[in-house]
Amino acid sequence: MIEYIKGELAELTPTLAVVEARGVGYAINISLNTYSAIQGKNDIKLYIHEAIVTGGRDDSYTLYGFLSKQERSLYRLLITVSGVGANTARMILSSLTPSELCNVIANGDEKMLKAVKGIGLKTAQRIIVDLKDKIMQSGIADELHINSSSASSNINTAVKDEALSALIMLGFSPAPSAKVVVSILTEQPELPVEQVVKLALKMIK
Repeated sequence: MIEYIKGELAELTPTLAVVEARGVGYAINISLNTYSAIQGKNDIKLYIHEAIVTGGRDDSYTLYGFLSKQERSLYRLLITVSGVGANTARMILSSLTPSELCNVIANGDEKMLKAVKGIGLKTAQRIIVDLKDKIMQSGIADELHINSSSASSNINTAVKDEALSALIMLGFSPAPSAKVVVSILTEQPELPVEQVVKLALKMIK
């Protein structure tokens, strides 16, 4: 079993990294979070999850690589949820950082999960129900300093959801949009939706 691969980054795309270690080039599937973190680097270390499919006409052996053990642990938890396969789990981890995903699950934020491409309401609810206790018990939440009773739980959820929906419809990514909306409402909880959206448009990079 491969724990990690450390070597020279030979090729990189937003979904795949080729790492050369001792003369062997390993093609490793990655998330956008990992891609952003290793972009421009020569030597990298990726924690590996191996996916072996046998018994069919086309057996396969696929490597998935993650920048941190926490991201890998979250990936492994996600693929235990009914209806969440390898590609969907990677899509979730490309849309949300490990900390953001833990916060979303811990606080039962269905809206944020639904904003991820390919995730419907039922799947979002299932992820939250199945993993809420697991991320606490596994220690991932503690490592990422996640608290299910965080400040975001005191925010006007209706305003947050409407503002986030508006920003996503305007073409902005869910994760950074949510972060900005939460920070605005934490400082100014009485703002109406339109003011939150206007402020967010100035702050989102």
